[in-house]
Amino acid sequence: MIRTQIQLTENQARKIRRVALERNISLAEAVRQCIDQTLDRSLTLADRYQRARRIIGSVRDREGRSDIARHHDRYLERAFR
Repeated sequence: MIRTQIQLTENQARKIRRVALERNISLAEAVRQCIDQTLDRSLTLADRYQRARRIIGSVRDREGRSDIARHHDRYLERAFR
């Protein structure tokens, strides 16, 4: 990790401390989580699609199938028979 210093307004410091306390995490972790959330929201639509395309087919179920998303209705129907 990279150590850095930031300056917060009194209001920002109060709010982030409250977040850390509510989540039972350190102040540093609360700041990191808030930054991650902001950066994730700032992704363009193209970035989000590219991220999604990278994971398509990367997950397999216990039986080795990788087409669950495409055929989920069929598999669900079989499971409830």
